[in-house]
Amino acid sequence: MFSKYKVSGKYRAVVIGGSAGSFQGINKILAELPKEFPLPIFMCLHRLKHVRNGFVEALSIKSSKPVIEPYDKETIRRGQIYLAPANYHMSLELGNSIALSTEEMENNSRPAIDHTFETAAYVFRDKLVGILLSGANKDGAYGMMRIKQKGGLTIVQDPEESTINAMPNAALAQTKVDMILKVDEIIEFLLELDQASKMAQL
Repeated sequence: MFSKYKVSGKYRAVVIGGSAGSFQGINKILAELPKEFPLPIFMCLHRLKHVRNGFVEALSIKSSKPVIEPYDKETIRRGQIYLAPANYHMSLELGNSIALSTEEMENNSRPAIDHTFETAAYVFRDKLVGILLSGANKDGAYGMMRIKQKGGLTIVQDPEESTINAMPNAALAQTKVDMILKVDEIIEFLLELDQASKMAQL
């Protein structure tokens, strides 16, 4: 099979961050993601801290896979999509688990994308794919740098396509990312990653 993105089967997790303007892109990605996509996906999206209902349901409408908010110390399962709960930082921990905390806000955000990205980079190192979408502040830029430093693959949504490009531009200013892609291209990448991951298991 021709591989446009030359995707390796070594990757073990995907982490996605987004803020203002990212909801449409996230919905499109989730709608196109294969039901049997084998890797866990961790999503940290800025959201209103006092509105706890409706967000997961809205993301799940078109998703081919269930989207869940994890509980503290939940064991990570292959193929599951995890969404950082409102007003909680979501960390990934050695030992294959997720931790939630109410530590101080980072970049005026809780959950903070930097927090999730940095801990994911520490756990998965060169086996992590990091994706940063549209947003209005610099949250995620430091986290993308940490993913890159640990050998992970870094993808930023094309600022020209982003509804609000402050977040992608902040990441690009701080790190030489591996790919700058539009949402449709991110979907193509994930479909190739799906195939490569399944082939690696054979």
